[in-house]
Amino acid sequence: MTIEKPYTCITGASSGIGYQAAKAFADRGNHLILIARRKDRLEQLKQEILATHPNLDILIFSVDLSESANCYHLYNQLKPYFICTWINNAGFGHYGSVAEQDLEKMEQMIHVNVEALTILSTLYVRDYQEKEGCQLINVSSRGGYMLVPRGVHYCASKFYVSAFTEGLALELQASQSPLQAKTLAPAATKTEFGKVATDSENFDYDQFYPRYHSVQDMADFLLELYDSNQTLGLVDVDSFEFKLSGPLFKH
Repeated sequence: MTIEKPYTCITGASSGIGYQAAKAFADRGNHLILIARRKDRLEQLKQEILATHPNLDILIFSVDLSESANCYHLYNQLKPYFICTWINNAGFGHYGSVAEQDLEKMEQMIHVNVEALTILSTLYVRDYQEKEGCQLINVSSRGGYMLVPRGVHYCASKFYVSAFTEGLALELQASQSPLQAKTLAPAATKTEFGKVATDSENFDYDQFYPRYHSVQDMADFLLELYDSNQTLGLVDVDSFEFKLSGPLFKH
């Protein structure tokens, strides 16, 4: 591995939380590796960041993470770079009862939410578990700690993310690894998630959710988790406040 300068890598960076997180880390002077399917969106984000931070190095990779082979190929492409922070943010959901779900879409969701995250996390841990100051942050959901009506598949995928990442964090701590693994668990956040989950271009967050956070809120929460020594950053569904804590699953 050739270590020249540290990068922050963000999957699902073409919109929503990933898009705003990229800007937030750029504001801190971080060089960026941005990954998503939509290359035009990534190019737009790159130019927006360079307009205010011209000295940053920003690399973009258009990749469909629903194909496991692409995950391995992507990671091998990134081997020459020192990635001090890896954020697995790519993911999506779909509302509907179990019986009425489109199984092809469910397969794709599991490939992205579970399989890609697991492959990329595991490869990153193998290379960076002995590196000081490095972090792996996996974006789960408040639905990764509770069940949501008509969201069984999505919640199950995010329960996996939460359990996997909390377990990994405990494993790293037990081995006294300097690498930190953390979970971000947003509640309702105004992104393209609603449109995708409902197959509707006219999705209205005000009508569907009694309250929700903005992507700026979530980027701020992500940085709060990043700056902490806690494993979990979770939105409390009663107060809707962001809270930091250790792992929640019994162990």
